[in-house]
Amino acid sequence: MSNPSKLHTLQHPLFEQYQLNVQIKRDDLIDPIISGNKWRKLKYNLRHVKKEGFKGIISFGGAYSNHIHALAYACLQNNINTIGIIRGEAHYAHNFTLSKAKKWGMDLHFVDRKTYRQRDSTEYLLHLSQQYPDYFIIPEGGSNTLAIKGVAEISTELNKQTQYDTLIAPVGSAGTISGLITGDKNQHAILGIAVLKQQDYLQKEVYNLLETTGNKSVNNWKILNNYHDGGYAKFSQQSLKKLQDFSAKTGVPFEPIYSGKMILALLDLINTGYFKPHHRIVLLHTGGLQGLGGLIEQNKIKADEWPLPLELQAR
Repeated sequence: MSNPSKLHTLQHPLFEQYQLNVQIKRDDLIDPIISGNKWRKLKYNLRHVKKEGFKGIISFGGAYSNHIHALAYACLQNNINTIGIIRGEAHYAHNFTLSKAKKWGMDLHFVDRKTYRQRDSTEYLLHLSQQYPDYFIIPEGGSNTLAIKGVAEISTELNKQTQYDTLIAPVGSAGTISGLITGDKNQHAILGIAVLKQQDYLQKEVYNLLETTGNKSVNNWKILNNYHDGGYAKFSQQSLKKLQDFSAKTGVPFEPIYSGKMILALLDLINTGYFKPHHRIVLLHTGGLQGLGGLIEQNKIKADEWPLPLELQAR
């Protein structure tokens, strides 16, 4: 795994038209399997598990979870046992994402939606701890205090790499933006793009995570809630075409669930005059490109229309 990740300047007609400097931090290139924010979030969690002598890790995810995919491979590399509590039915074990997690040694436990909704409840987590006393429990998406510590290092790297005004990132479980806020120390504007339909849920999650690091009073951030494109993992054909066009012009691959929604939000914000001329923007590419495999498998996108990463090209 390489660290720090590279920073690239993006060329696009819209950026020239509005006189904006746009760079992208390629966390998707940190590792071909454990890329982006998943690597950042797992870094200190894995160290903690080893230091404290846990036998394994338990975590949660959906049938095509980037987090479950990354966790299974990371634990294989570190000789750590894993249990994935998966929302859905057992036949999902054969899909693009979970078949790899299983191959890498993860024990998949499938639960119904009612049970899965208990994943953050104190009573349910206590039950898991009693059932698996030698396992460390990581929340869905990997977002905990240890994850924040890992993501916070992005800000340290950026301060050495460039000067900028605004850092933009997609927001799913709130861990990544909480880490960025913590690491930034109120130096830059931080803009989160919510990838799921919600009201104040993500804001509350950020406040809860920031409280654990003593940064709850920091106010240099906001989350925009109107770019989810219909909800989590939903997108229109028009959005796909815009994203494909952006990738073609910049040479950077994206997926439409996380970083793709960040890109579409950026284009809209620029067109509506959100940024003043000469504003310096950094985009965080949080990886998640393995998700393209699941979208192809579900016939939601066509493989020959997307710039696939090496992992998917070798499929």
